[in-house]
Amino acid sequence: MAEAVVSKAVTWGLFAAWVANDLEELATMAGWARAARPAFQERFPRVPEAVWKRMQLSQRDVNVAIGLMGGVMAAASADGARTGGRSPFFRTVLVGFGVHGVAHLAQSLAYRGYTPGVVTAPTVVIPYSVWAVRRLKAAGIKSGGTGAAAATLALLPVTVAGAHALAHRINRPHGRRARAAE
Repeated sequence: MAEAVVSKAVTWGLFAAWVANDLEELATMAGWARAARPAFQERFPRVPEAVWKRMQLSQRDVNVAIGLMGGVMAAASADGARTGGRSPFFRTVLVGFGVHGVAHLAQSLAYRGYTPGVVTAPTVVIPYSVWAVRRLKAAGIKSGGTGAAAATLALLPVTVAGAHALAHRINRPHGRRARAAE
């Protein structure tokens, strides 16, 4: 009996849905972070100033971090397309993307207002993720179960934080420019 085939809409749809979500984040993240910082500092007064400074996001930092995450998402989609959706990497990233959509909603509820990515989370991210997992299931491909969920919960924040930290490192001044800024 031949294995069921998963369409490219499922595998490359991950990258397309990510692009929609991250275009929203690209357009709003740096400005939102600057505007929201005073409210966060008031709400969390015990957080040291040095932490707030490290959390500053320039538009350039946002651009590079989104580009780095784009590489991860493109690689996961390509691996999913190559394996017909059977790649553990693709399935873990797919589940992580859906969890990331729910996290956007939770962030906005906690903030009590708009946060970058919350418009496309319920309109693109979550619906695509649920649909894609259902398509995999219909093709006889499990989305990963408990192991994938645990990997997702562990790797998602590390991957996002890593992309932002690397972007900040890439964008920080080097050489004479760095010494002059000190």
